[in-house]
Parts: sequence; C-alpha cells; structure tokens
Amino acid sequence: MPLYSEKEIIKGCQDNDRVYQEYLYKHYYSLFLKICARYAKSMEDAEQLLNDGFLRIFNNINGFRQSGSFEGWMKRIVVNTCLDYLKSKQLKNAMQISYAASMPEEGNIEVSTQAVHHLEFKELLGMIQTLPPVSKTVFNLYVFDGFSHKEIGTMLDISESTSSWHLHHARNLLQKKLKSVNAEPKMYEQKRV
Repeated sequence: MPLYSEKEIIKGCQDNDRVYQEYLYKHYYSLFLKICARYAKSMEDAEQLLNDGFLRIFNNINGFRQSGSFEGWMKRIVVNTCLDYLKSKQLKNAMQISYAASMPEEGNIEVSTQAVHHLEFKELLGMIQTLPPVSKTVFNLYVFDGFSHKEIGTMLDISESTSSWHLHHARNLLQKKLKSVNAEPKMYEQKRV
C-alpha cells in the first residue's frame, strides 16, 4: 500500500517538499533507470540521465494538468531527456548519418520469442547497447516506448523511411547476436527410470 496518494505526491512536489520528492524519486527510480539505460552508453550515463530527468520533472511539475497518466507524463519527460542527450554535441555526428531509403537485402534470421525470454534483462540490455546509436534510439523509441515512425522521424529529424530502416537494421543485428549466443532453450529428454 502506497504511503501517499498520487494527488498528495503531486501537490507535495509542487510545493517543493523534499519528503514527497524523495518518495517519488525512490518509487520510480528502477522503472526510469531501465528506460535511461536503454539509451545511454553506460550505467553512469544512465544514472545521470535519470537525475536530469527527475530534475526536469520537479521543475515542470506545475505544468502537469492532472489529466491523463502522471506516470506517462513523467515517462515522456525521461524519454525526452534521453533524446536530448543523444542530440547533444558528443553524439551529434552519429545522429547526422543518413541511410538510403531502400533496405538492404539481408537474410531473415528467425529467433523464437522464447529465446528472448531466457535472457536476463542485463544481457538483453548489453546487446541493445552495442547497436549503432541511431539504430539503438529508433529501436528503443519504437519497441519499448511505442512511438510511430512518423513520431520518431520528427523527434530525430529523420524521414519515416530512415526510421524504418534503422528499426530493421537493429532487429537484424539483435537477431544475429541472439543466434550467436545460442539463446535458444536447451531441450532435455526425460528418461524413464
């Protein structure tokens, strides 16, 4: 059972009450750190993004209109914080790479969804971290955050077809990595005794 209601937390944070801010931070720390880790280059960067995201949440909480999901509103701020990081000077060169609208012919590699379920979150995150920056960003926005290619194109200043290419490219790379680590579950025969 939560200590405070959502309305109490929002009001407390609007009043800059540290007790409510700390409660909100601790309550959403794990969820938002996972989001940041998908976009960051390292866990240290992810933690910095998380703190930057919470700072934006606290600075803009008076702008929450009490309509819609409070968690969704905060998640959007955290994702936008991550996107701003990716657009920053240190990664700007990687973001300006443009790819042809046509997708290269690559063999389709089929990996069962059961294989993904057998991976630990950290292993999957590690594989996602190795993706090229733009492909990783598009993959995260599309798969985990539910944005359309049109929305992603607007956010990253790329075309819809380029966004689609990056998603395809990321999926192919991840499928190859899954295949290479033999993520398929082993089937054991049951012996009768």
